[in-house]
Amino acid sequence: MSKPVIEIGISTFLEATIDPETGKKMSHAKRLQHAMEEMILADQVGLDVYGIGEHHRQDYASSAPAIILAAAAATTKHIRLTSAVTVLSSADPVRVYQDYATLDGLSGGRAEIMAGRGSFIESFPLFGYSLEHYDELYEEHLQLLLKIRESEKVSWQGKHRPSIDNLGVYPRAVQEPLPVWIASGGSPESVIRAGQLGLPLALAIIGGMPERFAPLVKLYKEAGIQAGHDPNKLLVATHSHGFLADSDEVAQQLFFPPTQAQMNVIGRERGWPPYTYESFEAACSLRGALYVGGPEYVAEKIILLHKNLGINRFFLHINVGTMPHQDVLRAIELLGTKVAPIVRKALQ
Repeated sequence: MSKPVIEIGISTFLEATIDPETGKKMSHAKRLQHAMEEMILADQVGLDVYGIGEHHRQDYASSAPAIILAAAAATTKHIRLTSAVTVLSSADPVRVYQDYATLDGLSGGRAEIMAGRGSFIESFPLFGYSLEHYDELYEEHLQLLLKIRESEKVSWQGKHRPSIDNLGVYPRAVQEPLPVWIASGGSPESVIRAGQLGLPLALAIIGGMPERFAPLVKLYKEAGIQAGHDPNKLLVATHSHGFLADSDEVAQQLFFPPTQAQMNVIGRERGWPPYTYESFEAACSLRGALYVGGPEYVAEKIILLHKNLGINRFFLHINVGTMPHQDVLRAIELLGTKVAPIVRKALQ
């Protein structure tokens, strides 16, 4: 089966937040159980990839993405299973490789790693890392992870992690090399790094106009070509918040309250102004960063994104705050059965 022009999938942080409608909070166990159903459905409706972002907060149930994805490996057949992201700065690269090589074996070669810094810092004190070494840790751990995936036996010496002297790292992945994407919030330094390394790039586009990321995509491709990499292998993915229902109006009505609630929680931590319906409505417009609406409208926005950025993969982040499980399943169903066929036909 040939690879589609654009891969379409789901990303999630496994939100276990307070439901603004009921005032009740979902348990982590229940959210994990819901995730199993979501991944099975995503596979059944023909989506290409499902990603789970690592977080270490009370309002998310996603501190161990590899374990969650491994649970789905036995009950899915085709969908690729990836972190979105692995917080590599505060993770041991040896263990990261082992976890995802194990997932790769269990899934028959469907595992991927999306390596990034993450948007939260809870993992640093939790695992005993200093934020003073924020950039150094990422650089060092990324170098080691790439070295491990290239060679069964590893010799390595760095500043922040004990050295390794010609030791084997097992199990080995089915895919050689195990796919590693670089996740970026949009800094020029990170996209240049990805290009120079010849690694695929995943951009988080959660605000503003997605078209404004076009110069970063160009910068990434130029860096990759200058470093001697095949331009056909310089792949770009985007990750954006959104939601689907049978009509634009219903999708917005369902998605706004939990999104507002969670954005205000994060906003209070980061000093953002309150999240308003006017901001939400603007982001839902054709050139905005939210992909919220009925299938035809969301498909139109993805096609426009592809036109502006030339992306190879699109992640719809479902959901930002806690939503009824049946509504989430319906959104996944619509993405796979309605949106993906429209987009693929238009881009043939």
